This record gives sequence, C-alpha cells and structure tokens, in this order.
Amino acid sequence: MKYATHRPYSDPEKAARRLMEHAQAFEPIQDGRIYIEKLNGPFLFGDKGTPAEYTAGLEFAISRGWLKLHESGTFVKLTQIGADMFA
Repeated sequence: MKYATHRPYSDPEKAARRLMEHAQAFEPIQDGRIYIEKLNGPFLFGDKGTPAEYTAGLEFAISRGWLKLHESGTFVKLTQIGADMFA
C-alpha cells in the first residue's frame, strides 16, 4: 500500500512565502520588475512544487499585497510590504 506524502507547499501561505524568497533573491530589472519565470522556474523545478501550489501561492501573495502582478502577466513587482518581510 502506498501512502500519500505530505506536500510542503500545500498550504498557500507557505507557497507564497517561498515565492517571496525567490523574488527577494532575484535582482529586479528596469523599474523593479521581476520576470514571472524567475519565480515559477525555481518553484516548480527546484522546489518540486505543483502548478496548483504555485498558482495558490502567487494568488495569496498578491491578495496580501506582497507582490503586484502586471496586467500582461509577464512580471511582478515586489511591494514595500513584501520587501519589509525580509528587513
């Protein structure tokens, strides 16, 4: 019998905090932009998160005001509230 393993990012807040760590580690480009692939690549392939966990974490971070998603969906910006998490 195979048992399901615990997923470390099944909680959206934990996934959002991990995404924030990736955002903080990346040097923003023009006007504070962080390309979305700089968050989803390390999360999905490095941390082995699922797309559902990534989406839930990103939506959680946006709803808390930690990140601001551009209308095109290609980049995010770290807000002051999000930057204060690492101060």
